[in-house]
Amino acid sequence: MTDLPHSSHWGAFSGHWRDGTLTVRPHPDDPDPSPVLGNLPAAVAHPARVAAPMVRRGWLERGPGPDDRRGRDGFVEVGWDEVLDRLAAELARVRDEHGPAAVFGGSYGWASAGRFHHAQGQLHRFLNAAIGGYAYSVNTYSAGAAEVILPRVLGPFEAVVRRNITWEQVAAHTDTVLAFGGMAVKNSAVGAGGVSRHVEHGAMRAAAARGTRFVLVGPLRDDLPPDIGAQWLPLVPGTDTALMLALAHTLAVEGRHDRAFLDRYCVGWPTFERYLLGRSDGVAKDAAWAAGITGLDAAEIVALARRIASGRTLVTVAQSLQRAEHGEQPVWMGVVLAAMLGQIGLPGGGYNYALGSLAHYGRARNAVPVPTLRQGVNGVRAFIPVARIADMLLNPGAEFDYDGRRHTYPDTRLLYWVGGNPFHHHQDLDRLRRALGRVDTFVVHEPAWTATARHADIVLPATTTLEREDIAAAGTDPLMIAMHRLAEPFGQARDDYAIFTALARRLGAEEAFTEGRDVRGWLAHLYSRTQKALADLGSPAPDFEEFWAAGQLRLPVGDDDGGILRAFRDDPDGAALPTPSGRIEIFSATIAGFDYPDCPGHPAWLPPADVPTARYPLRLVANQPATRLHSQFDFGAHSAANKIRDREVCRLHPGDAAARGIADGDVVRLVNARGACLAAARVTDGVRAGVVQLPTGAWYDPLDASQDAPLCVHGNPNVLTRDVGTSALAQGCTGQHTVVEVERFDGPLPPVRAFDPPVPVARPGG
Repeated sequence: MTDLPHSSHWGAFSGHWRDGTLTVRPHPDDPDPSPVLGNLPAAVAHPARVAAPMVRRGWLERGPGPDDRRGRDGFVEVGWDEVLDRLAAELARVRDEHGPAAVFGGSYGWASAGRFHHAQGQLHRFLNAAIGGYAYSVNTYSAGAAEVILPRVLGPFEAVVRRNITWEQVAAHTDTVLAFGGMAVKNSAVGAGGVSRHVEHGAMRAAAARGTRFVLVGPLRDDLPPDIGAQWLPLVPGTDTALMLALAHTLAVEGRHDRAFLDRYCVGWPTFERYLLGRSDGVAKDAAWAAGITGLDAAEIVALARRIASGRTLVTVAQSLQRAEHGEQPVWMGVVLAAMLGQIGLPGGGYNYALGSLAHYGRARNAVPVPTLRQGVNGVRAFIPVARIADMLLNPGAEFDYDGRRHTYPDTRLLYWVGGNPFHHHQDLDRLRRALGRVDTFVVHEPAWTATARHADIVLPATTTLEREDIAAAGTDPLMIAMHRLAEPFGQARDDYAIFTALARRLGAEEAFTEGRDVRGWLAHLYSRTQKALADLGSPAPDFEEFWAAGQLRLPVGDDDGGILRAFRDDPDGAALPTPSGRIEIFSATIAGFDYPDCPGHPAWLPPADVPTARYPLRLVANQPATRLHSQFDFGAHSAANKIRDREVCRLHPGDAAARGIADGDVVRLVNARGACLAAARVTDGVRAGVVQLPTGAWYDPLDASQDAPLCVHGNPNVLTRDVGTSALAQGCTGQHTVVEVERFDGPLPPVRAFDPPVPVARPGG
């Protein structure tokens, strides 16, 4: 019995087999390993795995074309050679008749921690090499609004997020952490490329032991760990900007703001001050005003403002805040609030977007680069903001606004998805189902029968990370892991590289795609870049075979120089930021010039349109799950063990439950104008009254797929969430919040069949 090293987005581990069972063990140096590792063993041979290439019967029978039967048609098993021949011919047809811009290669997802078998990278490299490019997406579902607004007003996203504040600084210097949306350790357990040590909870405990005061602003009490003694301010979801404005108002009228910092390092304060004090619109944004919006006590707001003005304060804004209507506003207003305190650029103070939202935020960067796969040159310029995929499919040729310019949705004929699940990430799933019916061909590489696979025309069985060799590495994790293969491929599954190599051969592009290398050859090639950088630094630089045999390599960590915000603060002219003014933009003339009603030239309170009504009186928070990464391995042991009666668990306040006759453990129906789903109720005072929380990631399981807006019996909240952009500026995802009613479900309980594979049907004419 030999443990072999491997890694995942939620932690490094090793695995071995005993009596036909795979056992995984966290890396011994990890002080706080994620329990999500418990989902991995089931991935090897679960019934939900895709065992062979499958083609939708209607596509085989009638050929490519729009078809509203996607998602409710049968599948025919087809041999590898035939399916690859057919797919290569279809790619060539679309390229030749419509151009490569008619192929959308979005493939958004977190398929593997490995740097070579990176699903997006493999797909994009193939499409660039074989057909000349593809229409693509920009930004992420996680941070779409922030990725656009931060560079406009503060600095590059990566610099502001990753090279700013470290957990060591918080533990050593911070007096108050004002955490809008919290810093849930379930979120910081995950990081792209792998995590060898989970340090976040330990750093928060160390800070609390030194005397740091944590203030959690948000409707869910467990968005900060219970053992750090945080003060909980359970505000109404989506009203953080109003609270920030009220804190800023108190600072301004009591003279607690740093006028010297605002004058030297910022632009636009006088314009914003007129709005803040009500001189421009007649509404003072004071504590009493905010109390009526946020549901918090006005005196408590004033006391908090005075506290954050005393000592070293860090303002953090969770990613969840900007996944909502006007999501740009809390991100921008958090910057302004921190600027008023004058501490941006100080160790452990100022502002950090998303600290605690991912494992690689708040850590020093490595001193050497990690392996990455080149994707080649995309000859297509057509793109969409990632969360606008249904809009693109439903409105080809229509115009849309994005970041100050007008663009046109491409006319997508072929949709190619590898390593992602839009039925997890996207909103208003009934609308997405209709949109997918508009394309000629939908291709998916999938290890398992997710809802995305069930809506595809061609489903190619892909290996999981456990069935491949790779290298796990991240720019902010000092341990690079040799990911040894732990299991043989399931059924006829192949890795994405093998599939694309075979397709590239059929399209005359094999050499351009493979460069003559097999998987092991690519791993050695990618590793060589890191090896050379290590040697140039005079650090140990073992060759590839030595690294592979050792199983891991510790990389040197760079100096904590504070990045651009520290350099900016030290600049004698206070104008060293890559913004239009070189300073922090409290008022942005550029954004004001876009003339977007839903994103003015300075942070503002913009009331949401999606608010409770008599019919749908509860606010739904659809946040990230604690038992899996997104929807990955929802069938795994840890995920399954935390369901109730096979359903995902929603939480609601005792008062809301009692008013509806709901007891702990009851199955309930969540419903609004877009759809409905079943879930199991957990009654708790850890959720603000008037709020129901249901995490994302339960596999979509419609009771009757032939109906419009069918009931999801498993508990996927995206049957309820709205598919609209944050604003015309960023067009980000707004899936964090919506409104619903919740009622006890007393009818016959339908079984959950999300993990049952489709039964193959007979070939047309066969």
